[in-house]
Amino acid sequence: MIREFKRNPSVTKILILINVLIYLVMTFSGGSTNIATLLRFGAVYSPFVAAGQWWRLFTAMFIHIGIEHLLFNMVTLYFIGTQIEMIFGAKRYLGIYLLSGLGGNLVTFAFDPNSISAGASTAIFGLFGAYLMLIESYRDNPVIQFLARQFLIFIVINVVFTFFGNAVYGHLGGLGYGFLASYLITPRNLDSIPRTKRVVSLIAMVLISIMLWKIGMY
Repeated sequence: MIREFKRNPSVTKILILINVLIYLVMTFSGGSTNIATLLRFGAVYSPFVAAGQWWRLFTAMFIHIGIEHLLFNMVTLYFIGTQIEMIFGAKRYLGIYLLSGLGGNLVTFAFDPNSISAGASTAIFGLFGAYLMLIESYRDNPVIQFLARQFLIFIVINVVFTFFGNAVYGHLGGLGYGFLASYLITPRNLDSIPRTKRVVSLIAMVLISIMLWKIGMY
C-alpha cells in the first residue's frame, strides 16, 4: 500500500537553481550558444570524451544552449520532477536523475560522435522512464494511475517529438536508463519491487554501459 508522499520537492528546486546559475555564468563568459564556451563548460563531444574527459558525461546535463532550451527543460523538470521526487524520495530521485543523465550522454557519446551535446533533457527523459516503470509496476495503485492520466500523454508527446530533433540518442538513452534505474532504486513510498526485476535491471545497465563505452572508444 502507498504511504504518505513527502510534499517538499527540494532536490528538484536545487537542480533548477544549479542549471539557472550555470546558464547565467555561461552567458557572461562568452554566451551559452558559443561552441568554445560550451566545450569549456563541459558539453559532450565524443572525441574529447574518448581522449579521457569522461567527466563531460556528467557536466553536460547541467548546461544549456540558449534561453529557450533552458526554459523548456526547467519547466518540464519542475512539473515532472516534483512528482517523481515525492514518490521516490529525495535521495533516490536524485540517483535516478543522475544515472539517467549519465546514461543518455553515454548513448550520445557512442552513437553521435560528431555532435556537441548538452542539456538536462537526458536526465528529464530518465524521469519519464521512471514514470513508465511506475505505471507498469503499480497497475493496481489508484494514486499512480491518477498521476498516469495526468502526465502520460505529455510523456508520449515528448518521446514522439524527440525523433524530429537533434538529441534523439540522448533522449532515448535517458529514457531507457531511467526506466531501468527505477527498478534498481525502488520507490520509497510504494510497495517493494520484486528482487528479480532489480537484479535484471542492474545487470542490464552494467552490460549496456560497457557496450556503449566500447562503441564510443572505437
